[in-house]
Amino acid sequence: MSKVVVLKHPLIDHKMAKIRDKSTDTKQFRETVSEIGMLVTYEITRDFETVPKKIETPIQETTCYVLKKPVVIAAK
Repeated sequence: MSKVVVLKHPLIDHKMAKIRDKSTDTKQFRETVSEIGMLVTYEITRDFETVPKKIETPIQETTCYVLKKPVVIAAK
């Protein structure tokens, strides 16, 4: 059960160019890879289901939306 997700996003493209550039130093490379990871995570979680949940704020009760199922992210 595998699903391939192809991401075509201008910010990801821009950051990929930055990490491929041989003039990018180690610090910039690591920071940019981390930023790419955040953008990829944001994109692949776009379709996660949410459910309404009533919460009490300091001002009043309101309805928010939380993830329907717990999320586990594993890296290899």
